Amino acid sequence: MITEKEIMDKLREVIDPELGVSIVDMGLIYEVKVHKKEEGENQKAEIKMTFTTPACPMINFMLAQVEEKLNQIKEADIVVNVVFDPPWTPEKMSKETKLKLGIE
Repeated sequence: MITEKEIMDKLREVIDPELGVSIVDMGLIYEVKVHKKEEGENQKAEIKMTFTTPACPMINFMLAQVEEKLNQIKEADIVVNVVFDPPWTPEKMSKETKLKLGIE
């Protein structure tokens, strides 16, 4: 059975190529929902994530990285939904990331 923590740990391995910070610490992951496992089926989960802007030139690259990492979780069907509402803001970053980037 997969867990939210397992999914978040994999997503933490995806690094924003422009800032060198994980997408989790950037605050790009809005929600991870793991559904109850149905007998005879893979575990299902949904992720809501965003990007710093809808015009981010790295969207396709980063989504490919997300897919690659999530595919390492066996016997799971994970759907990633990209949303832009609410819009991402720097306040969504972890405190450590803000400090690293000189925002705090």
